[in-house]
Amino acid sequence: MKLLEVIKSLSNETRLNILGWLKDPFDHFPEEELSNYTPALGVCVSDIAQKAGMSVPTVSDYLKTMSNAEILIATRQGQWTYYKRNEKAIQELATMIKENL
Repeated sequence: MKLLEVIKSLSNETRLNILGWLKDPFDHFPEEELSNYTPALGVCVSDIAQKAGMSVPTVSDYLKTMSNAEILIATRQGQWTYYKRNEKAIQELATMIKENL
């Protein structure tokens, strides 16, 4: 894990919010939006964009940045892309911060 890349990927309030929302999607997204939600896939980009009040392209860019930093895991299914947290990477980040900063 590249610490600087991860920190840069989270250096935006909306990206931090997204990471928090994905921690427990049922607490942050309306049930009707999560009708197709499965923990194995995550939450659809369009649902995240709606929650953020932003365009799908902007949120897609944010999610791609976070995915490239390995904080999120992207799963493509047909025309849809779903995102979920990479809990292992998040734990590694917490350990790195605790031990090195």
